[in-house]
Order: sequence, then C-alpha cells, then structure tokens
Amino acid sequence: MTSKLSLAALDALRAKAGVPKYDRHDLRAGIVHFGVGNFHRAHQAVYLDDLFNLGLDHDWAIIGAGVLPSDEVMRAKLEAQDFLTTVVEQDNNRTGAHVTGAMIAYLKPGDTPAIVAQLASPFIRIVSLTITEGGYFIDPASGVFNPAHPAIVEDARNPTSPKMVFGFIVAGLAERRARGIPPFTVMSCDNIPGNGEVTHAAVSGLARLSDPAFADWIDSNVAFPNGMVDRITPATGSGEIGIVASDYGIDDAWPVFCEEFKQWVLEDHFPQGRPALEKVGVQFVPDVAPYEHMKIRILNGGHAAIAYPAALLDIHFVHEAMEEPLIRAFLSKLEHDEIIPVIPPVPDTDLKDYYKLIETRFANPKIGDTIPRLAQDGSNRQPKFILPSTADRLRRGEDVVGLSLVSALWCRYFAGKSDSGKDIVFNDASADRLQAAALAAKDDPMAFLALSDIFGDVARSDLFRRRFGHALKTLWEKGTRATLQLYLDGKLGE
Repeated sequence: MTSKLSLAALDALRAKAGVPKYDRHDLRAGIVHFGVGNFHRAHQAVYLDDLFNLGLDHDWAIIGAGVLPSDEVMRAKLEAQDFLTTVVEQDNNRTGAHVTGAMIAYLKPGDTPAIVAQLASPFIRIVSLTITEGGYFIDPASGVFNPAHPAIVEDARNPTSPKMVFGFIVAGLAERRARGIPPFTVMSCDNIPGNGEVTHAAVSGLARLSDPAFADWIDSNVAFPNGMVDRITPATGSGEIGIVASDYGIDDAWPVFCEEFKQWVLEDHFPQGRPALEKVGVQFVPDVAPYEHMKIRILNGGHAAIAYPAALLDIHFVHEAMEEPLIRAFLSKLEHDEIIPVIPPVPDTDLKDYYKLIETRFANPKIGDTIPRLAQDGSNRQPKFILPSTADRLRRGEDVVGLSLVSALWCRYFAGKSDSGKDIVFNDASADRLQAAALAAKDDPMAFLALSDIFGDVARSDLFRRRFGHALKTLWEKGTRATLQLYLDGKLGE
C-alpha cells in the first residue's frame, strides 16, 4: 500500500523513509532557484534540508522558478505533492530514502510579473541556477559570452518582458535597484569552470546591450561566487517511480535517485548573507578553481571519455562500461597519463586517490546511470571537460594520444551507428551539423576539426590533427575494441 506524497502523509511515511524534522510552515523563502531538475533536488535542496533538520536558518527556503514550457511539467508534479521530493541515496552497500522539504513554492513558468516580483523581494538574498552547461550563451571554443545569440538579442530588446533566465535576473536586479533594495547574490550550480565568472559575464553582458550604466552597476554591486558541485544523479523513469512505491510505500510523481557521495565547494562571497551550509558539509574556500579543475577534468572528463566507446560497443549503463576491462583500463590510463598530470595541486587532496574514488563511484551498479545521459550535449561538454586538458598538454609540448582518441571516439559516435550497426540516438542541439561533419570525416578527418567553435586553437595543432586523424582512421578500420587495445599497448601512435 502506498501513500501519496504530501505534508499530511509524512507521519505515515516515517516508518520506511526519513522525513523532515522541522515544521514546513515555519520556513520562509530566501532563495529563488532556476532549473528545478534532478540534480538540484539531489544536491542544493538536500544540503538545505539537512541544515533545516538541525533547526537552523529556516529563512533560507527555496522557491523554484522555470522559464521553459517543459518546466511546467515538473512544477505541476511537485505542486501536487506540496513541493516535497523523495531522494533515494544508493551506495554499493546501502540504500536509503528520505523526503526533503526545502522547497516551499514553485513559480509558474511564463508568469513574468510574479517571477520578477519574487526576485525583487527583499527576503530573497540568493538566486541560484542549474541550467546545464549549454545554458550560459558562451562560445564553446573561447568560453566568452556570446551577445549575438538570438535569445540574448531578444531579451535585450525587451528587458521588461524577459524570456530566459538571465533576462529575469537582470529584470529582478533592475527592480531592486529602482526600489533601493540591495542586490541578491547570483550563485551558479552548474559544471562550468569559473561558473560564477561565466554567470557574471552573461548577466552583465545582457544588461550592457540595453543599458551600459546598469551593467556597470551590476559589475560593481552584484556578487557571483564560483562553486564546484558534485553528485551523480541519473534521470528518473518509471522504474525509479515504481521502486519508491514498492520499497518505501511512497507515491512520488518524480523522485530522485542519486549516489550517497556529494560535494559542494563555494567561495564565501555573499554580501546579503547566506545559510550556514558549512554545518552540513559545504566547504567554503578562498579559491574554488583547484577543486573545479579536479572535478571537471577527472570526473566530468572521465564521464565524457567513457561515454562514446561504451555507446559504440552497445553498452547502456555506466557501471557496465566500468565492468568492460578495455574501457576501465582506457579510462585509468587516460587519467593517469594525460589528465591528472596537468591538473594543478588541490589543497589537502591526492589526485590519484581522488581518481580511485571516482572509479568506485562510476562502478556503482545501484545508481543506474546511463551512457546516453553521459553522451548527450557533447558540443557543450567536450569543450569544457576534455579539450581544456588537450590544450594544456599541447601548450606544454606534451603528447595527446589518449585525449585525441577521446575526440576521435566522439566523432565516430556521431557517424550514427555503433560498431554492431545499431542506430545511435543523439541528444545534442548541434546534432545535425555534428553528424554531417562526422560522416565527412570518415574520408577527411579534418572535416570534424573544422568545427572551430568547438575545437578552437586545439584544431590548429599539427600534433593534435595527426593524432586525431590516425585514431579516427583506426576506429573505422579496426573498430573500437581493437583501437582501445592498441592505445593500452602503447601502439596507437603513428
């Protein structure tokens, strides 16, 4: 027998799952969050729920916000269960569920006056974001804000009727400035190097298109702390919904499954205050960059490295990819030979030990993370997770056999069929042009590297071009397994 998730049902649920120890009616909003997806509900919302369970900072609850029509699906499901979420944490040796209550409302997407009014409320002191790596309107190759993007141009023309996240942030800041209310802090929770700086560039850059003086005010008065976030959180499907119902007796329309591990490292730059997140494990540091480099290059880069060989070998789950000796060995050699050596030191951290932790996390069979999830949006992820390591090695005059192979595997993947001939389903905004380039690259490898907005200066390196071309040729001639083995044997170079 199951109980529909709601505030009224919490007492009945506590026998099988953890429930909030605080009275939800005592919470008051201090944060507006754009992008209420699985990661946010398994990460930021969990940290705040933990803090509220300590009896602390009940004036920092979350109000959700969305700007896309698809956001309404999530909003409606959460509203029907009092904005509660069942979070199922799965370690290799343990599984447990708890209900979180850190979110107290979710603004209706498309209700511009309501969203701007909430952003202008003096009670809101932080606006946070999880809008994916591709949502920041930056050129993939250079990392520079792109003011010519059609969505940016549209919001610049109509600053009082925004359509996307940064337009709403600018409108909210403008309203606060007009009313003499101090600006909120803008906190990105996306996997982007220097995510605070990137967010600053997007917000200020948009404002500058319509009001340069206001953009100057944003530059001088609004805080954009950098942060590193980490927790593997796969998508929710009918299977996860069924498990929550059968194992925990909870009828949750959109539960979240995640690993037990989580990490959050933040710059302590919050002029209007912040919740005491250090009491629940968040690390506040003067410089997030070393932690970002470590996580983005080793973990996210590792995910990007195994996604495409696994897809080409018809492997569906991440843990199954790690059970394939060739892929696990490929990842280990790539990380130790080419990625870890170009990562700057991280305080109190051994990078090789960190990789061992990542390897264990990837191999966790309970998570059910999928290769299609890792393979999606490569046009945004490759320039952030893989190509920076390639560029660093090239600048140092070091070889890039393994990293070039990663790029070649991505190209081979976009030819559209696995080694067995199965069709590959893409999930990338640039899929059409990527596939066209990948098919042309079968005869002319440089056709793929001509995607200059993705590869940038890396594609101009003679060494990288040779290594990429040879790896791609080998993939087509010998297949994925044989190519990985050649790399492991040190025989993939020309």
